[in-house]
Amino acid sequence: MASPQAEQMKATMRATRANAADTAPASLQQMREMANLMLGAMATVPEHVRFEAVDAGGVPAIWVVPDGAATDRVIQYLHGGGYVLGTASTHQNLVGHIAKATGCRALSVDYRLAPEHPHPAAVNDSMIVYEWLLGQGIDARHIAVSGDSAGGGLTMATLVAIRDRGLPNPAAGVPLSPWIDLEGTGASMQTNADVDLMIAEAGLKMMAALFLNGQIARDPLAAPLHADLAGIAPIYVQVGGEETLLDDSTRLAANAEAAGVDVRLDVFPEMQHVFQLSAGNMPEADDAIERIAAWLRPKLGLSGPQKA
Repeated sequence: MASPQAEQMKATMRATRANAADTAPASLQQMREMANLMLGAMATVPEHVRFEAVDAGGVPAIWVVPDGAATDRVIQYLHGGGYVLGTASTHQNLVGHIAKATGCRALSVDYRLAPEHPHPAAVNDSMIVYEWLLGQGIDARHIAVSGDSAGGGLTMATLVAIRDRGLPNPAAGVPLSPWIDLEGTGASMQTNADVDLMIAEAGLKMMAALFLNGQIARDPLAAPLHADLAGIAPIYVQVGGEETLLDDSTRLAANAEAAGVDVRLDVFPEMQHVFQLSAGNMPEADDAIERIAAWLRPKLGLSGPQKA
């Protein structure tokens, strides 16, 4: 059964959706402003974590540094928002909770957004950042790539691009509620339509069109559902049971397993899209982050849970 905090979050989402239905359609700029306010307020500010702006090889980013964290291990984090919304700062609190639980630094990446910068701008920026980290002397075996929603899809595209370019694989990938099918062909797009309070087919396809700008919807680096996953780093996928994108995660895990990839999939019953954004405010989000940290630590060569 979902926690009282989760039920309250759903009630807030229902009210927000009802209010939006009664207003005129927002412009993209208005959507961005509203999303930035909402996303930035969902998680608590993690204690004993500092945030520092950095130029990561020409791509803006934010170092997320918990007190006492290992500095030679890094989580490269790619925010969600359908490739058109969100920033490194809207997700920095979530990233701070993940970094603190894991015990290492994280780098929240401000990759370029569509429609101003359609595909492949996002994956190109992510690859620039990965190569920049390597150039900073960080061993690939001490880097994890993670992200949520579109950032989860971008996580998978980054892992594929790393392999294809002959770069050393990172230690792991952690896609959260990844969006990997730009055509919305998963059965859950319909079966969960009445319970998903965040993601609907029409909005998803609108963002896909902006992101693709007329390009092929099944390009593996845009829609990693269609990617050959053989030889990529191990992955840990988390997804909510009430998501229209549930089947993106289950199909990703199945494809990865068929390709011989070390993969773990956790489906959280009654949870919404990227519920981890409520870190510090919802026990299910905190549990999910602890699972991420417990899975990541040995992959990164870190030992033991981190203390506040």
